[in-house]
Amino acid sequence: MLADSLSSCKVLVVGAGGIGCELLKNLVLTGFKNIEVIDLDTIDVSNLNRQFLFQKKHVGKSKAQVAKESALQFCPSANITAYHDSIMNPEYNVEFFRKFMLVMNALDNRAARNHVNRMCLAADIPLIESGTAECAHLGYDIYEGMTECYECQPKPTQKTFPGCTIRNTPSEPIHCIVWAKYLFNQLFGEEDADQEVSPDTADPEAAWKPEDTAARATASEKDGDIKRVSTKDWARSTGFDAVKLFNKVTAVRQSELLFKDDIMYLLTMDKLWKKRKAPTPLDWQQLEDSGSGLKDQQVLGVWGYCQLFQHSVETLSSHLQEKGEGAELVWDKDDPPAMDFVTAAANLRMHIFSMNMKSRFDVKSMAGNIIPAIATTNAVIAGLIVLEGLKILAGEVETCRTIFLNKCPNLRKKLLVPCVLDPPSANCYVCASKPEVTVKFNVHKTTVLALQDRILKERFGMVAPDVQIEDGKGTILISSEEGETEANNHKFLSDFGIRNGSRLQVDDFLQDYTLLVNVLHTEELEHDVEFEVVGEAPDKAPTPPSNQEEANSITNGNKDSAQPSTSSKAEDDSDDVMIVDSDEEEAASSATAKPAPSSGTKRKHSDAETGETSTKRPRTTQQSSAAADNDDDDDIIALD
Repeated sequence: MLADSLSSCKVLVVGAGGIGCELLKNLVLTGFKNIEVIDLDTIDVSNLNRQFLFQKKHVGKSKAQVAKESALQFCPSANITAYHDSIMNPEYNVEFFRKFMLVMNALDNRAARNHVNRMCLAADIPLIESGTAECAHLGYDIYEGMTECYECQPKPTQKTFPGCTIRNTPSEPIHCIVWAKYLFNQLFGEEDADQEVSPDTADPEAAWKPEDTAARATASEKDGDIKRVSTKDWARSTGFDAVKLFNKVTAVRQSELLFKDDIMYLLTMDKLWKKRKAPTPLDWQQLEDSGSGLKDQQVLGVWGYCQLFQHSVETLSSHLQEKGEGAELVWDKDDPPAMDFVTAAANLRMHIFSMNMKSRFDVKSMAGNIIPAIATTNAVIAGLIVLEGLKILAGEVETCRTIFLNKCPNLRKKLLVPCVLDPPSANCYVCASKPEVTVKFNVHKTTVLALQDRILKERFGMVAPDVQIEDGKGTILISSEEGETEANNHKFLSDFGIRNGSRLQVDDFLQDYTLLVNVLHTEELEHDVEFEVVGEAPDKAPTPPSNQEEANSITNGNKDSAQPSTSSKAEDDSDDVMIVDSDEEEAASSATAKPAPSSGTKRKHSDAETGETSTKRPRTTQQSSAAADNDDDDDIIALD
């Protein structure tokens, strides 16, 4: 019976990296015959020490395609489809996900995990999530309405730093690395006003008196022949002539601008250095050759990094020229010249601010948010994922567990620690009955574009949000249709009558997801803080169905279950799955939706004044007759 299910069921594997390679190999050896794998990445030399489906001859090729070809050598009769693409592209919609009986995540970033979580909830497909945090791993299953989804538990926020710290007073290597990545974008990539690298004269800690500003500027001109221009303005002054801007002479001048003149200017902001060690400017002409190789694990001398900086600028400028006028480069940790540039620039800044310099390997790990992974833990987690998948196919959902793989044995001398799956969180803004949050920001300073990019996309993980103001008129603030509302982008939210207490209905039709945003206006946010999320999902998530009863509320995603079997067993806490993936995150969620009556329309929100409900678009109806006879035994643990 189970063998028949293995040969007939369709499985989607998202990610073909460390865990993904092991997982794909395990699936074909276990007997799975119909597998689709998707990964946007290409193979890098650094992957070869743990991603054993790849060899040196495959460097530069698609991970998904090569993984498919290698896995077929284990089982030539398997039917494997590979996509060299992003799972977040619109063509991989809810209907695409509904083709599968199981989805298995082997991802390394939070945005993609959030997206797959929502797509599986909408399609009512079981998801098995996994991930890695240093040497700790986690895996678990996600069942819509019964267990936590990946976003039920808040994840550690991606670390950010105040602009004045990055530009004026770095105290840790990561500050210098972030500055170097900003510098890359200022010179070669898309200009971003929030990623300026020149000294921040508005730094509140510097606290210059207005009347002193002119005198200090004059003094700095005399002392260091310094002209205050931003990096982008300085680049513009060359006319963006690639030859003039990036040739050897210009590379030297750029080094002096960034590592001498800017530092001398910082020294005039003397209040910054009363309790800190002042930086030491670098002078290209006074540096001596310290000689050294260019191995990833080696820390070069100052002169070595100066040469590396010069060489990387020349190489990147050449690449920019080849792309043509108006082109931009995108920083990629796996692009050697881009990585050389950030390594060199960051280390020179570390030296200036009296920090120990770092090897290229260390810089790459921090710049790319890489959490080191090893082959053995990847293999263990991949095996656990398959075991959880077998339980789901056998209808033994009650025995599913979240599994942690610890670095050291616990007090009971166990490395693998299974945990009962938790029920949905009452505060989840994804799988609650009526997802709702309160966001605090200044409506007079927050633009429509900032709402779309910073809040809805970055904070709440949406891909293509549509925003409607609940003002009784149904005003469309943001449309996912290209060009429809671009004229609104740089207007402030207050220009549209949005004020304290306003409500915004946000729909992402790709994710089949609706969120109600309550606006809380404030003028008292901390420096460099654009917004704060102060409330989440006041409505409780639906309790796990008991016996044959189902909740009647409309939720994100249908309540139908895509699970192949409806067997109900007594819960056993001995089995569980563990998956852990990368990017300073813990493991993610995996869910199997238990059967429940499906809804034919998108979740509705009541209008505060009229009491009427409104929907923007109908959603595809999907019925499922499977019974849900388990209570809150199954749950999800998300690791990010």
